[in-house]
Amino acid sequence: MKVGVLGGGALGLAAALRLAQAGHQVTLIEREPQLGGLAAGFKVGPTSLEKFYHHIFKTDTTIIRFIQELGLSDRLLWGQPNTSTFSNGRIVSLGRIGDLLKLPLLDPLDRTRFLAGMAILKAIPDERVFRGWTAARWMPRLMGRRVYDVMWEPVLRGKFGARAEQIAMSWLWSRVHERSLRLGYVRGGFQLMYDAFGERIRALGGTVLLETAAEQITTRDSHVHIQTQTGEHHVVDRLLVTLPTRLFARMAPEVPADWLQRYPGPEHYGAHVLILGLDRQLLPGVYWLNINDRDLPFLALVEHTNFLPAADYGGEHLVYLGNYLPMDHALFSASDADILDSFLPAVARIRPDFNPGWLTTHWVFRAPFAQPIVTTNYMESLPPHGTPLPGVYLANMAHVYPQDRGQNYSLRLGERMARMILADPAPRTA
Repeated sequence: MKVGVLGGGALGLAAALRLAQAGHQVTLIEREPQLGGLAAGFKVGPTSLEKFYHHIFKTDTTIIRFIQELGLSDRLLWGQPNTSTFSNGRIVSLGRIGDLLKLPLLDPLDRTRFLAGMAILKAIPDERVFRGWTAARWMPRLMGRRVYDVMWEPVLRGKFGARAEQIAMSWLWSRVHERSLRLGYVRGGFQLMYDAFGERIRALGGTVLLETAAEQITTRDSHVHIQTQTGEHHVVDRLLVTLPTRLFARMAPEVPADWLQRYPGPEHYGAHVLILGLDRQLLPGVYWLNINDRDLPFLALVEHTNFLPAADYGGEHLVYLGNYLPMDHALFSASDADILDSFLPAVARIRPDFNPGWLTTHWVFRAPFAQPIVTTNYMESLPPHGTPLPGVYLANMAHVYPQDRGQNYSLRLGERMARMILADPAPRTA
Protein backbone atom coordinates (compact mmCIF):
# COMPACT_ATOMS: atom_id res chain seq x y z
CA MET A 1 0.00 0.00 0.00
CA LYS A 2 0.88 3.64 -0.33
CA VAL A 3 0.29 5.13 3.11
CA GLY A 4 0.35 8.81 4.00
CA VAL A 5 0.98 10.12 7.51
CA LEU A 6 0.21 13.72 8.40
CA GLY A 7 2.31 14.93 11.32
CA GLY A 8 5.90 14.13 12.25
CA GLY A 9 5.54 13.96 16.01
CA ALA A 10 6.01 10.83 18.09
CA LEU A 11 2.68 9.30 17.07
CA GLY A 12 3.12 9.78 13.34
CA LEU A 13 6.74 8.63 13.33
CA ALA A 14 6.02 5.43 15.25
CA ALA A 15 3.19 4.55 12.88
CA ALA A 16 5.23 5.46 9.80
CA LEU A 17 8.19 3.35 10.90
CA ARG A 18 6.08 0.27 11.66
CA LEU A 19 4.22 0.60 8.33
CA ALA A 20 7.49 0.99 6.43
CA GLN A 21 8.93 -2.04 8.23
CA ALA A 22 5.87 -4.00 7.08
CA GLY A 23 6.85 -3.26 3.48
CA HIS A 24 4.49 -0.42 2.64
CA GLN A 25 5.42 2.79 0.82
CA VAL A 26 5.15 5.57 3.38
CA THR A 27 5.02 9.32 2.82
CA LEU A 28 5.18 11.41 6.00
CA ILE A 29 4.28 15.10 5.75
CA GLU A 30 5.35 17.56 8.46
CA ARG A 31 4.82 21.33 8.34
CA GLU A 32 7.73 22.21 10.64
CA PRO A 33 11.39 22.21 9.55
CA GLN A 34 12.21 19.33 11.90
CA LEU A 35 10.58 16.19 13.23
CA GLY A 36 9.44 15.74 16.81
CA GLY A 37 6.25 17.78 17.23
CA LEU A 38 6.02 19.21 20.75
CA ALA A 39 9.27 17.42 21.64
CA ALA A 40 11.26 19.02 18.80
CA GLY A 41 14.46 20.80 19.72
CA PHE A 42 16.63 23.74 18.78
CA LYS A 43 20.37 24.27 19.05
CA VAL A 44 21.93 25.63 22.24
CA GLY A 45 25.67 25.57 21.83
CA PRO A 46 26.63 22.15 20.44
CA THR A 47 23.49 20.41 21.71
CA SER A 48 19.79 20.22 20.92
CA LEU A 49 17.34 21.34 23.62
CA GLU A 50 13.57 20.76 23.56
CA LYS A 51 11.44 23.87 23.04
CA PHE A 52 9.15 22.54 25.78
CA TYR A 53 10.59 20.64 28.76
CA HIS A 54 10.67 16.87 28.45
CA HIS A 55 11.92 13.83 30.29
CA ILE A 56 10.79 10.22 30.56
CA PHE A 57 10.07 7.80 33.41
CA LYS A 58 11.24 4.26 34.13
CA THR A 59 7.65 3.18 33.48
CA ASP A 60 7.80 4.56 29.90
CA THR A 61 8.61 1.20 28.38
CA THR A 62 7.55 2.04 24.82
CA ILE A 63 9.90 4.98 24.33
CA ILE A 64 12.72 3.09 26.06
CA ARG A 65 12.24 0.28 23.53
CA PHE A 66 12.33 2.74 20.61
CA ILE A 67 15.47 4.42 21.96
CA GLN A 68 17.12 1.00 22.02
CA GLU A 69 15.83 0.09 18.56
CA LEU A 70 17.16 3.32 17.07
CA GLY A 71 20.63 2.76 18.49
CA LEU A 72 20.60 5.45 21.17
CA SER A 73 20.81 3.32 24.31
CA ASP A 74 24.23 4.74 25.15
CA ARG A 75 22.69 8.22 25.16
CA LEU A 76 19.93 7.39 27.65
CA LEU A 77 20.82 8.47 31.15
CA TRP A 78 18.84 8.08 34.37
CA GLY A 79 18.81 10.12 37.54
CA GLN A 80 16.62 11.28 40.37
CA PRO A 81 16.83 15.07 40.23
CA ASN A 82 14.97 16.95 42.92
CA THR A 83 11.31 17.92 42.61
CA SER A 84 10.11 20.71 44.91
CA THR A 85 7.19 23.07 45.28
CA PHE A 86 7.07 26.81 45.86
CA SER A 87 4.33 27.38 48.40
CA ASN A 88 3.68 30.40 50.64
CA GLY A 89 6.90 31.99 49.46
CA ARG A 90 9.27 29.11 50.22
CA ILE A 91 10.78 26.14 48.41
CA VAL A 92 9.79 22.78 49.89
CA SER A 93 11.41 19.55 48.66
CA LEU A 94 9.16 16.68 47.54
CA GLY A 95 11.91 14.61 46.00
CA ARG A 96 12.27 11.69 48.39
CA ILE A 97 10.14 9.70 50.82
CA GLY A 98 12.08 11.31 53.67
CA ASP A 99 11.01 14.75 52.43
CA LEU A 100 7.38 13.68 52.40
CA LEU A 101 7.56 12.17 55.87
CA LYS A 102 8.54 15.57 57.30
CA LEU A 103 6.66 17.75 54.79
CA PRO A 104 6.29 21.10 56.58
CA LEU A 105 3.24 22.14 54.57
CA LEU A 106 1.12 19.54 56.39
CA ASP A 107 0.66 18.50 60.00
CA PRO A 108 1.49 14.89 60.97
CA LEU A 109 -2.04 13.54 60.48
CA ASP A 110 -2.38 15.17 57.05
CA ARG A 111 1.06 13.90 56.02
CA THR A 112 -0.11 10.40 56.87
CA ARG A 113 -3.30 10.86 54.83
CA PHE A 114 -1.26 12.25 51.93
CA LEU A 115 1.17 9.31 51.86
CA ALA A 116 -1.62 6.74 52.32
CA GLY A 117 -3.60 8.36 49.52
CA MET A 118 -0.61 8.27 47.17
CA ALA A 119 -0.17 4.56 47.92
CA ILE A 120 -3.84 3.93 47.16
CA LEU A 121 -3.62 5.76 43.82
CA LYS A 122 -0.53 3.73 42.92
CA ALA A 123 -2.40 0.51 43.77
CA ILE A 124 -5.59 1.22 41.78
CA PRO A 125 -4.96 -0.60 38.48
CA ASP A 126 -6.97 1.49 36.03
CA GLU A 127 -9.07 4.62 35.74
CA ARG A 128 -12.52 2.99 35.58
CA VAL A 129 -13.13 3.34 39.31
CA PHE A 130 -13.10 7.14 38.85
CA ARG A 131 -15.72 7.29 36.11
CA GLY A 132 -17.82 10.43 36.49
CA TRP A 133 -15.69 11.86 39.30
CA THR A 134 -13.75 15.09 39.19
CA ALA A 135 -10.44 15.40 41.02
CA ALA A 136 -11.94 18.27 43.01
CA ARG A 137 -14.56 15.89 44.47
CA TRP A 138 -12.55 12.68 44.81
CA MET A 139 -9.27 13.93 46.26
CA PRO A 140 -10.74 15.62 49.38
CA ARG A 141 -12.59 12.37 50.12
CA LEU A 142 -9.38 10.37 49.73
CA MET A 143 -6.83 12.62 51.45
CA GLY A 144 -8.87 15.23 53.28
CA ARG A 145 -9.72 18.83 52.49
CA ARG A 146 -6.52 20.28 53.94
CA VAL A 147 -4.27 18.01 51.87
CA TYR A 148 -6.29 18.78 48.75
CA ASP A 149 -6.17 22.54 49.32
CA VAL A 150 -2.42 22.57 49.99
CA MET A 151 -1.05 19.92 47.62
CA TRP A 152 -3.50 19.36 44.76
CA GLU A 153 -5.78 22.33 44.19
CA PRO A 154 -2.84 24.64 43.35
CA VAL A 155 -1.58 22.11 40.78
CA LEU A 156 -4.98 21.85 39.11
CA ARG A 157 -5.51 25.60 39.24
CA GLY A 158 -2.04 26.29 37.84
CA LYS A 159 -2.46 23.92 34.92
CA PHE A 160 -6.12 24.38 34.07
CA GLY A 161 -7.07 27.78 35.48
CA ALA A 162 -10.82 28.34 35.45
CA ARG A 163 -11.38 24.71 34.36
CA ALA A 164 -9.65 23.25 37.44
CA GLU A 165 -12.78 21.97 39.18
CA GLN A 166 -13.96 20.20 36.00
CA ILE A 167 -10.86 18.04 35.53
CA ALA A 168 -11.49 14.30 35.71
CA MET A 169 -10.02 12.28 38.54
CA SER A 170 -8.79 9.81 35.93
CA TRP A 171 -6.34 12.48 34.74
CA LEU A 172 -4.88 13.02 38.19
CA TRP A 173 -4.78 9.28 38.89
CA SER A 174 -2.72 8.68 35.74
CA ARG A 175 -0.15 11.29 36.77
CA VAL A 176 0.40 9.54 40.09
CA HIS A 177 0.01 5.94 38.95
CA GLU A 178 2.12 6.02 35.79
CA ARG A 179 5.18 7.92 37.00
CA SER A 180 8.44 6.92 38.66
CA LEU A 181 10.85 8.91 40.81
CA ARG A 182 13.72 8.15 38.44
CA LEU A 183 13.78 10.27 35.30
CA GLY A 184 15.43 9.65 31.96
CA TYR A 185 16.78 11.87 29.22
CA VAL A 186 18.52 11.33 25.89
CA ARG A 187 21.80 13.18 26.24
CA GLY A 188 22.04 15.41 23.21
CA GLY A 189 18.28 15.94 23.18
CA PHE A 190 15.26 13.92 22.11
CA GLN A 191 15.73 15.46 18.66
CA LEU A 192 18.38 12.76 18.13
CA MET A 193 15.66 10.13 18.44
CA TYR A 194 13.28 11.90 16.08
CA ASP A 195 15.99 12.47 13.49
CA ALA A 196 16.84 8.75 13.77
CA PHE A 197 13.18 7.92 13.09
CA GLY A 198 13.34 9.95 9.89
CA GLU A 199 16.59 8.33 8.79
CA ARG A 200 15.23 4.84 9.44
CA ILE A 201 12.00 5.53 7.51
CA ARG A 202 13.98 6.88 4.54
CA ALA A 203 16.30 3.86 4.65
CA LEU A 204 13.23 1.64 4.28
CA GLY A 205 12.18 3.51 1.13
CA GLY A 206 9.83 5.98 2.78
CA THR A 207 9.57 9.69 2.05
CA VAL A 208 9.79 12.32 4.80
CA LEU A 209 8.72 15.81 3.74
CA LEU A 210 9.57 18.69 6.05
CA GLU A 211 8.31 22.29 5.84
CA THR A 212 5.30 20.94 3.95
CA ALA A 213 1.83 21.77 5.25
CA ALA A 214 -1.17 19.68 4.20
CA GLU A 215 -4.05 21.91 3.12
CA GLN A 216 -6.86 19.62 1.99
CA ILE A 217 -7.86 15.96 2.19
CA THR A 218 -10.32 14.46 -0.29
CA THR A 219 -11.21 10.95 -1.43
CA ARG A 220 -11.78 9.77 -4.99
CA ASP A 221 -11.71 6.41 -6.78
CA SER A 222 -10.79 4.47 -3.60
CA HIS A 223 -7.78 6.68 -2.99
CA VAL A 224 -7.02 9.53 -0.62
CA HIS A 225 -5.77 12.80 -2.11
CA ILE A 226 -3.64 15.23 -0.12
CA GLN A 227 -3.11 18.77 -1.36
CA THR A 228 -0.33 20.81 0.24
CA GLN A 229 0.00 24.56 0.60
CA THR A 230 2.92 24.49 -1.82
CA GLY A 231 0.74 22.94 -4.54
CA GLU A 232 2.01 19.37 -4.25
CA HIS A 233 -0.50 16.57 -4.73
CA HIS A 234 -0.09 13.16 -3.10
CA VAL A 235 -2.31 10.13 -3.75
CA VAL A 236 -2.29 7.29 -1.20
CA ASP A 237 -4.32 4.20 -0.40
CA ARG A 238 -4.53 4.94 3.33
CA LEU A 239 -3.96 8.10 5.34
CA LEU A 240 -3.25 8.50 9.05
CA VAL A 241 -3.94 12.02 10.32
CA THR A 242 -2.22 12.78 13.64
CA LEU A 243 -3.28 16.44 13.82
CA PRO A 244 -5.77 17.81 16.37
CA THR A 245 -9.35 16.91 15.46
CA ARG A 246 -10.31 20.54 14.82
CA LEU A 247 -7.48 20.94 12.32
CA PHE A 248 -8.52 17.72 10.58
CA ALA A 249 -12.06 19.09 10.31
CA ARG A 250 -10.83 22.25 8.57
CA MET A 251 -8.89 20.36 5.90
CA ALA A 252 -11.40 17.57 5.19
CA PRO A 253 -14.44 19.21 3.52
CA GLU A 254 -16.06 15.83 2.78
CA VAL A 255 -16.49 14.93 6.45
CA PRO A 256 -20.24 15.20 7.25
CA ALA A 257 -21.26 18.09 9.48
CA ASP A 258 -23.19 15.78 11.82
CA TRP A 259 -20.03 13.71 12.45
CA LEU A 260 -18.09 16.84 13.32
CA GLN A 261 -20.86 17.96 15.66
CA ARG A 262 -20.88 14.53 17.31
CA TYR A 263 -17.09 14.35 17.62
CA PRO A 264 -15.61 17.85 17.88
CA GLY A 265 -12.73 16.55 19.98
CA PRO A 266 -11.86 17.89 23.43
CA GLU A 267 -10.86 21.44 24.11
CA HIS A 268 -7.16 22.23 24.45
CA TYR A 269 -4.92 24.79 26.04
CA GLY A 270 -1.79 26.00 24.33
CA ALA A 271 1.76 25.77 25.72
CA HIS A 272 3.87 28.84 26.40
CA VAL A 273 7.43 28.77 27.66
CA LEU A 274 10.17 31.28 28.34
CA ILE A 275 13.63 29.70 28.48
CA LEU A 276 16.33 31.65 30.29
CA GLY A 277 20.01 31.20 29.54
CA LEU A 278 21.93 32.23 32.67
CA ASP A 279 25.61 32.51 33.49
CA ARG A 280 25.13 30.59 36.78
CA GLN A 281 22.81 28.19 38.57
CA LEU A 282 19.48 29.63 39.61
CA LEU A 283 18.25 27.08 42.17
CA PRO A 284 21.08 24.74 43.20
CA GLY A 285 19.77 21.24 43.84
CA VAL A 286 16.28 21.79 42.38
CA TYR A 287 15.34 20.42 38.95
CA TRP A 288 11.55 20.78 38.90
CA LEU A 289 9.72 23.42 40.91
CA ASN A 290 5.92 23.37 40.97
CA ILE A 291 4.58 26.87 41.57
CA ASN A 292 1.72 26.67 44.05
CA ASP A 293 1.61 30.43 44.70
CA ARG A 294 -0.77 31.42 41.94
CA ASP A 295 0.16 35.11 41.88
CA LEU A 296 3.32 34.12 39.99
CA PRO A 297 2.89 34.21 36.20
CA PHE A 298 4.03 30.65 35.42
CA LEU A 299 3.06 27.20 36.72
CA ALA A 300 6.47 25.48 36.68
CA LEU A 301 10.15 26.35 36.82
CA VAL A 302 12.39 23.63 35.40
CA GLU A 303 16.15 24.09 35.67
CA HIS A 304 17.21 21.65 32.98
CA THR A 305 20.90 22.01 33.74
CA ASN A 306 20.34 20.72 37.25
CA PHE A 307 19.73 17.37 35.52
CA LEU A 308 22.06 17.68 32.50
CA PRO A 309 25.43 19.45 32.78
CA ALA A 310 25.61 23.05 31.58
CA ALA A 311 28.76 22.09 29.68
CA ASP A 312 26.52 20.22 27.20
CA TYR A 313 25.05 23.61 26.24
CA GLY A 314 28.18 25.70 25.92
CA GLY A 315 28.09 26.59 29.61
CA GLU A 316 24.57 28.04 29.58
CA HIS A 317 22.43 27.33 32.64
CA LEU A 318 18.96 26.71 31.22
CA VAL A 319 15.71 27.43 33.04
CA TYR A 320 12.23 26.84 31.64
CA LEU A 321 9.31 28.97 32.88
CA GLY A 322 6.23 27.21 31.56
CA ASN A 323 2.48 27.64 31.25
CA TYR A 324 -0.59 25.99 29.75
CA LEU A 325 -3.15 28.64 28.87
CA PRO A 326 -6.28 29.25 26.77
CA MET A 327 -5.10 29.86 23.24
CA ASP A 328 -6.54 33.37 23.21
CA HIS A 329 -4.56 34.36 26.33
CA ALA A 330 -2.69 37.65 26.01
CA LEU A 331 0.63 35.96 26.78
CA PHE A 332 0.61 34.27 23.36
CA SER A 333 0.73 37.62 21.59
CA ALA A 334 2.95 39.43 24.11
CA SER A 335 6.39 40.61 23.06
CA ASP A 336 9.53 39.04 24.49
CA ALA A 337 10.26 42.27 26.35
CA ASP A 338 6.85 42.26 28.03
CA ILE A 339 7.21 38.59 28.97
CA LEU A 340 10.61 39.23 30.55
CA ASP A 341 9.23 42.26 32.41
CA SER A 342 6.50 40.04 33.86
CA PHE A 343 8.50 36.89 34.56
CA LEU A 344 11.85 38.13 35.88
CA PRO A 345 10.41 39.82 39.01
CA ALA A 346 8.64 36.52 39.74
CA VAL A 347 11.97 34.70 39.46
CA ALA A 348 13.30 37.15 42.07
CA ARG A 349 10.41 36.11 44.34
CA ILE A 350 11.76 32.57 44.23
CA ARG A 351 15.43 33.55 44.54
CA PRO A 352 15.55 36.98 46.20
CA ASP A 353 19.14 37.77 45.18
CA PHE A 354 18.42 37.08 41.50
CA ASN A 355 19.95 39.70 39.24
CA PRO A 356 18.70 40.19 35.66
CA GLY A 357 22.34 40.73 34.77
CA TRP A 358 22.77 36.94 35.06
CA LEU A 359 20.66 36.59 31.91
CA THR A 360 22.80 35.93 28.83
CA THR A 361 20.06 34.94 26.38
CA HIS A 362 16.44 33.84 26.23
CA TRP A 363 13.93 32.14 23.96
CA VAL A 364 10.12 32.17 23.84
CA PHE A 365 8.12 29.30 22.32
CA ARG A 366 4.39 28.93 21.84
CA ALA A 367 2.34 25.94 20.63
CA PRO A 368 -1.43 25.50 20.17
CA PHE A 369 -3.33 22.30 21.06
CA ALA A 370 -0.71 21.25 23.62
CA GLN A 371 -2.82 20.31 26.67
CA PRO A 372 -6.18 18.53 26.35
CA ILE A 373 -8.78 19.59 28.91
CA VAL A 374 -9.63 16.20 30.44
CA THR A 375 -13.14 16.60 31.88
CA THR A 376 -15.50 13.84 33.06
CA ASN A 377 -17.30 13.82 29.69
CA TYR A 378 -14.02 13.83 27.75
CA MET A 379 -14.64 10.56 25.94
CA GLU A 380 -18.02 11.66 24.60
CA SER A 381 -16.45 14.14 22.17
CA LEU A 382 -13.45 12.00 21.23
CA PRO A 383 -13.77 10.76 17.63
CA PRO A 384 -13.20 7.13 16.67
CA HIS A 385 -10.02 6.35 14.77
CA GLY A 386 -11.97 5.34 11.68
CA THR A 387 -13.37 8.46 10.02
CA PRO A 388 -16.26 8.81 7.55
CA LEU A 389 -13.68 9.13 4.76
CA PRO A 390 -12.76 5.69 3.35
CA GLY A 391 -9.16 4.85 4.11
CA VAL A 392 -8.63 7.85 6.42
CA TYR A 393 -7.74 7.30 10.07
CA LEU A 394 -7.47 9.86 12.85
CA ALA A 395 -5.32 9.60 15.98
CA ASN A 396 -3.88 12.43 17.99
CA MET A 397 -2.67 13.32 21.47
CA ALA A 398 -6.25 13.49 22.73
CA HIS A 399 -6.57 9.74 22.12
CA VAL A 400 -3.95 8.72 24.72
CA TYR A 401 -6.57 8.98 27.53
CA PRO A 402 -6.39 8.53 30.49
CA GLN A 403 -2.97 10.00 29.96
CA ASP A 404 -3.21 13.48 28.50
CA ARG A 405 0.13 13.78 26.73
CA GLY A 406 3.62 12.31 26.69
CA GLN A 407 6.04 10.89 24.16
CA ASN A 408 5.70 7.36 25.50
CA TYR A 409 1.92 7.21 25.08
CA SER A 410 2.02 8.83 21.64
CA LEU A 411 4.57 6.28 20.43
CA ARG A 412 2.41 3.48 21.84
CA LEU A 413 -0.65 4.85 20.03
CA GLY A 414 1.35 5.16 16.81
CA GLU A 415 2.19 1.46 16.94
CA ARG A 416 -1.46 0.65 17.60
CA MET A 417 -2.56 2.71 14.60
CA ALA A 418 -0.06 0.93 12.37
CA ARG A 419 -1.51 -2.42 13.49
CA MET A 420 -5.03 -1.14 12.84
CA ILE A 421 -4.16 -0.07 9.30
CA LEU A 422 -2.33 -3.34 8.60
CA ALA A 423 -5.25 -5.40 9.90
CA ASP A 424 -7.82 -3.50 7.85
CA PRO A 425 -6.42 -3.33 4.33
CA ALA A 426 -9.74 -2.52 2.67
CA PRO A 427 -10.99 1.10 2.68
CA ARG A 428 -13.53 1.58 5.41
CA THR A 429 -16.13 4.04 6.56
CA ALA A 430 -16.86 4.75 10.25
